[in-house]
Amino acid sequence: MTSHLRVPGGTKTAPPGPGPLAKALAAAGHPVARRLLAVPLTVAGAALIIWSLLPLAPGDPARLTLVAQGVPEPTPEQLAQARADLGLDRSLPEQFGHWLVRAAHGDLGTSFASGRPVTHELAERLPATLRLGATAVLLALAIAVPTALVAAAFRRRWPDTAARGLALLGAATPGFVAGLILIQVVVLRGGFGSVVLDGSWGEVGLPALCLAFGLFDVWSRLLRGSLVDALDSDWAASVTARGASGRRLLLRHALPNALPPLIHAVAVGAGALWGGAAIVETVFTWPGAGSYVVTSVKARDLPVIQAFAVFATLAYVAVSLLADLLAAAVDPRLRGRAQGAR
Repeated sequence: MTSHLRVPGGTKTAPPGPGPLAKALAAAGHPVARRLLAVPLTVAGAALIIWSLLPLAPGDPARLTLVAQGVPEPTPEQLAQARADLGLDRSLPEQFGHWLVRAAHGDLGTSFASGRPVTHELAERLPATLRLGATAVLLALAIAVPTALVAAAFRRRWPDTAARGLALLGAATPGFVAGLILIQVVVLRGGFGSVVLDGSWGEVGLPALCLAFGLFDVWSRLLRGSLVDALDSDWAASVTARGASGRRLLLRHALPNALPPLIHAVAVGAGALWGGAAIVETVFTWPGAGSYVVTSVKARDLPVIQAFAVFATLAYVAVSLLADLLAAAVDPRLRGRAQGAR
C-alpha cells in the first residue's frame, strides 16, 4: 500500500517499506538465523561425504549384500540384478540422488551382515544410547557446575586448586580406562552392579559415570574461567559497592553471564558423545547403537556405518542449534548485538 506524506506545497510519496526479501536478509543478520540458513548446507555437505564411503570403499556392495543374504557364490546374473536393485548400475550423481531420496524417506539401506534394514536395527538400539548419553550429560553438569562455583568463589585458594586437580584428573583419564577400573573395583570386588548390562535405567549409572568423567573437566574449567572473569569485571565491583553479598554476586549476576560458553561446550560435548559412547558401550556390553557400530566396523558393514554417521550428524546439528537458541535466551547481549546488526 502506498502512503502519502503531507508536505508544504503538496503531497509526497513516502519511500516503500522493506519487502519480504529485505526482511529476510535483515533477519539473516541474527546469529540464530545464520545458523538456520547454514543447517541445510551442513547437512548436504555431510550427506555427500557420508555417501562417498560406499563407492570409495574396497569390495563389491552387491556381492557383500548377496553373501549376507545367504548366497556365498553369486552368479554373474545375480550380481547384475543386485547391482540394479541397489542402483549401482547408474552414474555416481544418480546414485547420490537416489541415496539422498531414500535417506529422506528413512531408508538407509540394508545391513551386509544381517540382511535387515539398517534403520530398524539402529532404532532398536538408539533408546539405550540416548538413555546413556542423557544420563551422562546430567551427571557431568551435576559435577561441573558446583565444582566451578566453588573454585570461582575461593579462587587462588585450596578449594580452587583441588577443583582444578580433579578436572585435570578427568581430562587425563580416558573413558574406557575409567570403565575398566569401575568394573574391577565396583562390580567384581564390591559386588555392585553387573558386567553384562541390559540397557535399562537401573543399570545406566556406571557407564554414564565413565562418560561424565570425560566431560565434566572441560565444562568445569570453562565455567570457572568465565566466572572469574565476571567476578573481576568493573560491573561486579559496582554491584559489590551497592551492597550485594558474595553469594548473590556469584549466583545472581556472574553465573548468568558465564553460562553461554558453557552451553556451547555442552552442545559440542553432547555431539562428541556418539564416539565416546561407542567405546564405553563396548566395555560395559551396553546394548546401544555405539557397540553395534563397533561390531559393524569390524565386519565392514558400510550401510550401518553410513546410517550411524547420518544420525550423529543430525544429532550434532540439532544440539548445536538448540545451544544457540538457549544461549540467545540466556544472554541478552546476543539479542542486543543482533538488533544492532539490523
